[in-house]
Amino acid sequence: MPLFTTGFVFAGLYRQACPNPPPRPARSSDMDLLTNILAATVVAGTPLLLVALGELICERSGVLNLGQEGMMLMGAVAGFIATLSTGSLAAGVVVAMLTGLAMSMLFAVMAVTLSANQYAAGLALTIFGTGLSAFVGAGFVGQSIEGFEKIAIPLLSDLPVLGRALFTQDLLVYFSWLVFAGVALFLRFSRGGLVLRAVGESPGAANANGLRVLTVRYLAVAFGGAMAGLAGAYLSLAYTPMWTENMTSGRGWIALALVVFASWRPGRLLLGAYLFGAASILHLVLQGLGWRSPTELLAMLPYVVTILMLILLSFDPVRTRLNTPLSLGQPYRPGH
Repeated sequence: MPLFTTGFVFAGLYRQACPNPPPRPARSSDMDLLTNILAATVVAGTPLLLVALGELICERSGVLNLGQEGMMLMGAVAGFIATLSTGSLAAGVVVAMLTGLAMSMLFAVMAVTLSANQYAAGLALTIFGTGLSAFVGAGFVGQSIEGFEKIAIPLLSDLPVLGRALFTQDLLVYFSWLVFAGVALFLRFSRGGLVLRAVGESPGAANANGLRVLTVRYLAVAFGGAMAGLAGAYLSLAYTPMWTENMTSGRGWIALALVVFASWRPGRLLLGAYLFGAASILHLVLQGLGWRSPTELLAMLPYVVTILMLILLSFDPVRTRLNTPLSLGQPYRPGH
């Protein structure tokens, strides 16, 4: 009997014996679920990555800015209002970055020029930014805009799982990767990165070698403010394209812990940002899988992870001190 005839005979016998064969495992749906989780992790981790990269540069210069939360909120509301008024997302991003930059200059005047306590100045900036953003955005609560759309990169977006998760994102996600690469290369291979680290380790020795310590610190604080404003713009223009009061939900504080968790290293910062991003969406994933637990309890996961990371770091204080910029949080006055 020919081979194909034998195949048809066995196929007919199988249909008679099993008129309703068991369904095949839903591998495609599982792969889609994994892809969606990875994509949501990248989206949730992007604002953390942006603001943490800015804070990393700031702290590398020896300046500790605790005002990230306030700068993010001001960037979010300013970017949203600018986009709503002009209809241009690019204008919203630029205005948000300039707003974060302006807020950081207020901090720089207090902490760098006037040598005020950096902890107190940063906390004051957060309180000021939180209140001012609520006041400015009071008339825009509940309004929405058309945010950034997803852009698929040809060929790369066709890769299984990672293709749609990593290469079908919006422009700000791709830009965050460029900023990460730029910061990593700047710190490791450029003369400017060496100058920044020298100022952060010993501003007195840097000044004795002719480096302009205050100028370097001003530039570092300015970069941190611009990145905080951009992170806020991502929240109001891409993540949830609308304005709501306190929409950062403590991400600025998480970013501060993330810099310490990453030991002031960009590579660890990238992984940590997406780790915290995964923690922030985990409650949604568990609810979708039928997890029976109060939503408020699951929403605490990012902050629980933050506390656990800080506890783990406290077990090895020597390594933390070795990686910490020596002049971090200490004001510097030339000639004193």
